[in-house]
Amino acid sequence: MAGHEIPEPADRRQVADSPVDPLAADQTRHSCDPAFQHGVVVGFDGSTSSERALAYAIGMARRSGSGLIIVHVANRLPTTVWAGCEPPVFVDVPDHRTEVLGLELACADYLAEVPWILVERGGDICHELEEVGREYSADAIVVGSTHGIVGRIFGSVAGRLARRAQRPVVVIP
Repeated sequence: MAGHEIPEPADRRQVADSPVDPLAADQTRHSCDPAFQHGVVVGFDGSTSSERALAYAIGMARRSGSGLIIVHVANRLPTTVWAGCEPPVFVDVPDHRTEVLGLELACADYLAEVPWILVERGGDICHELEEVGREYSADAIVVGSTHGIVGRIFGSVAGRLARRAQRPVVVIP
């Protein structure tokens, strides 16, 4: 079964109609396809290290007979970069990369071996990967290692995730 999208439930409320009860809002947001419960979450941005992580996660999902949850975290930039304001306020930057990645993944022969979905999130990469792992009760989170000076200065995603995650984290070099 190749990649597919999870259909939105007919009773899902729009943001304007969001309920006052935070528990009801949380349940509405986190409706996950049961076929992907206890699957393998993999962070993917199209880089070489994320492609290696994806390859490993495909094998892991195939061996365990579970689904693959591919997560792309869209860019968020602090407004302090261009506005000079004191508190760090984050603004979502339009990221059409998820659409491009989805098309590339849909055409990939190597993904035909396992059921998979592509989930787009915005925010801190570590937080979002762990959140998706929690929503799907994932058995593991697979990420590629960070190479370069940015990872050395700010700390790698893999290192930060391994320190804070509530489930196994597999880091692929």
